[in-house]
Amino acid sequence: MEVYTTENEQLDAVRRFFSENGKALAVGVVLGVGALLGWRYWQSHQNASMMAASDAYQQANEQLAAGKADGVAAEEKFIQANSNSYGVLAALQLAKHFVEQNDFAKAEQQLVVAQGQTKDESLLAIINLRLAHVQLQEKKLDEALKTLDGVKGEGWLAMAQDVRGDVLLAKGDIKGAREAYSKGIESNPSQALAGLMRMKLNNLSS
Repeated sequence: MEVYTTENEQLDAVRRFFSENGKALAVGVVLGVGALLGWRYWQSHQNASMMAASDAYQQANEQLAAGKADGVAAEEKFIQANSNSYGVLAALQLAKHFVEQNDFAKAEQQLVVAQGQTKDESLLAIINLRLAHVQLQEKKLDEALKTLDGVKGEGWLAMAQDVRGDVLLAKGDIKGAREAYSKGIESNPSQALAGLMRMKLNNLSS
């Protein structure tokens, strides 16, 4: 590396540097500013999109909750237009609505839609637990067991074992149901869930 001993030499070096690299620097500055502006625009656009999705989600839910004739259609339209977390939440809400109507086939359809729109483990666990419940109601017992295999994370283990026990019991597998409930109790569940599984175990013993 050169050492410059006078101000003139240093000034000449700076001039040479800009003379040789001026165009590249100008392009770099333009690209840098463009990237920064583009990033800020993208963030602003994303924020605006999520705000709009939040408002639309609220409106669709209110229509559904109010029992309006077009409530289901509004929720379905929202889900189709929003492949994001709001779309997943709307699909869960619509599935709940169909369960309350005892329309388990449509509830399953919405849960499968929700399943395909998120990679979040917690959301997927909730979706899979609800889907397994619905499949149990539909007597799709092997499918329900497969769905439960997709429930990941220790925090969901007790709930998954509770549903697994119910499915195995429906299949006539008393031993398997007993093992599932026992594993659920051992996995540090809430007091209410532990009590429920103990009651189910006691019923198996009687």
